[in-house]
Amino acid sequence: MTAGDPADAPTHERAPCGHTPAADGTSALLSRLAVLRERVTALVEQRAAGDPTAADPLRGLYLSEEAVRHLLSREPVPPVGVVPAKPPADDRADGFTDGLPPAAGDRLAALAARLPLTGLDVAFLLVALAPDLDRAFEPLYGYLNDDVSRRRATTGLALDLCGAPAHLAPARARLHVSAPLCALGLLEVEEPERPFLSRSLRVPDRVLAHLLGDDTPDASLHGHLHPLPRPVPAGAFAHRLAERVAHGPLTVYLREHREGDGLAAVATALHTAGLDALRFTGPADHVPGLLREARLTGRALVVSGLPEQPGPLVAALTAAPDVTVLLTDPRPYDPHWSPDDPLVLDAPRRGAGGTAVWETELGAAGAAFDLAATVAPYRLGGERVARAAHAARALAAFEGGPLTADHVRLAARQQSASGLERHARRIRPDVGWTDLVLPDRPLAQLHELALRARHRDRVLGDWRLSAGGGRGRGVLGLFAGESGTGKTLSAEVVAAELGLDLYVVQLSSVVDKYVGETEKNLERIFTEADRTDAVLLFDEADAVFGRRSEVKDSHDRYANMESAYLLQRLESFDGIALLTTNLRANIDEAFTRRLDLVIDFPFPDREQRLALWRHGLSHVPRADGVDPAPLARDFELAGGSIRSAVVTAAYLAAGRGEPVGDGDLLEGARREYRKAGRLVPGEANW
Repeated sequence: MTAGDPADAPTHERAPCGHTPAADGTSALLSRLAVLRERVTALVEQRAAGDPTAADPLRGLYLSEEAVRHLLSREPVPPVGVVPAKPPADDRADGFTDGLPPAAGDRLAALAARLPLTGLDVAFLLVALAPDLDRAFEPLYGYLNDDVSRRRATTGLALDLCGAPAHLAPARARLHVSAPLCALGLLEVEEPERPFLSRSLRVPDRVLAHLLGDDTPDASLHGHLHPLPRPVPAGAFAHRLAERVAHGPLTVYLREHREGDGLAAVATALHTAGLDALRFTGPADHVPGLLREARLTGRALVVSGLPEQPGPLVAALTAAPDVTVLLTDPRPYDPHWSPDDPLVLDAPRRGAGGTAVWETELGAAGAAFDLAATVAPYRLGGERVARAAHAARALAAFEGGPLTADHVRLAARQQSASGLERHARRIRPDVGWTDLVLPDRPLAQLHELALRARHRDRVLGDWRLSAGGGRGRGVLGLFAGESGTGKTLSAEVVAAELGLDLYVVQLSSVVDKYVGETEKNLERIFTEADRTDAVLLFDEADAVFGRRSEVKDSHDRYANMESAYLLQRLESFDGIALLTTNLRANIDEAFTRRLDLVIDFPFPDREQRLALWRHGLSHVPRADGVDPAPLARDFELAGGSIRSAVVTAAYLAAGRGEPVGDGDLLEGARREYRKAGRLVPGEANW
């Protein structure tokens, strides 16, 4: 068939592209195409009736003199079988769709009902997508366009097929870039350089796929769409948010106190409201396709992880009042981001542990140990809990045994990894309470410190015992005592008890000679620690937490400014921070007042020194009769020095290939005395 041979036009009995009528929505769409084919056939016959070039196989490729005369003599007449509508009373132009059947039950009808589409919009959409469903429309459109190379519908052809005079402004306005069809991404009017009536119409592939029942997201969004975390039992906030989103589209900005707080609240609220959602993380360039996806499927949008400059993304999303958009980010909302302000809310703090989420992810395997106590120190989001649970099960399977608390702790620590290693030395604790030799009082205080870390969210949050004033829920402790009395080891034991990593702050990377740089370095550390499940240790804290002094020069003034900053920052800190000092009096009293516990580590007495010698030798091969009691009596050494003495003795014995003897231990103790500049018992005083 040539473009100029209307006699070969398809009839409505023929299924497009060889498809058999499909069920439900697709069948309704094909029925609409059958009506459209009748209109196309009528218009082709009408055009061919008085056209002397209708049978010319080259019609549309050139203009003969006869064709020009025919065009000059042709008067605009309505298509056969179509009655021109009267000028509409408003801009909806519903009268132009007379003759098109209602599309009850199909996706096109559902889309028109969900979006502000008129009957004329639906007709334009159908005319534009017809060649994508039935190739037979292409030569017919080429004939009606008087150009065999233009095989898609044009704006003029669409108006003709819908019985809308080309000069009627309301009808033309439905194809404007700001009208719903184009603004919502359902229709593209191409070739803006051409006259309006000869511009081509194209329906994006994603829109056509949706109308045919395919809900696969647009390929341009690949890698930017992610599943929502599993919902948790809904609290008061989630119920209120669910009620609000269920009433209609709105835009909400949730400020997270900690990463994942807002996402967990949103997932729970949407689940409570019975709404599906698309979770997006990506640049503003993809917003048009993202909004179109939400409109096609009737889903809400959840946007987390906003870019460094969120303005363009937020502005593009808040400009869509017909789509429910929920944004989450730790930063406070900035009115400069968008002229259309969303509803700004603070996401509720997610309580430590999230036992219900862990129970859901681990199932029956989590009942073999005290799951609540195991996960209490962790404040992971639902998504990270799922990943941690998967990793824990994988670790247990690798070892060939049942799931244990150690597997869960290790997996949770892996999910808490952060950028703290840029500012602090990471220690993975490998010690326990049995490694501590301390008097009862400091040992009990260390246990209390771990207890506070586990239950701070319940006591300070649920029981509302926070002091207010923007104070955080951190746990702060000071370990004071002479060098070697076990302060750093105790911090490691506390971290091990909580199942957390220990980060020792490198003061050389914090203190800076330039004004203001020390505060900036500390802020980076505190900010990273706030979002990480870890124990932060400021060893030799006198360097940054020292006493303020009378201002006598500019150095004193700036030193006091650093202390004032630290005082404010500690109050808002949400993590676990431990400070050590050799002299408690060096720490400013203002810092001491803000600490939860101050633990004094006394110098060990004779009995404790003996216990330390025996603990140090517990894994070392010893000669028969070795007794460290005389060393504990004669050498007043702290725990760190005793350990060093045992290491020296072990090297001496290993060099001989023998077990450690009394002489090796005595030499180790003497060396520690000499290192300290002390007189060694039993040696002459030279």
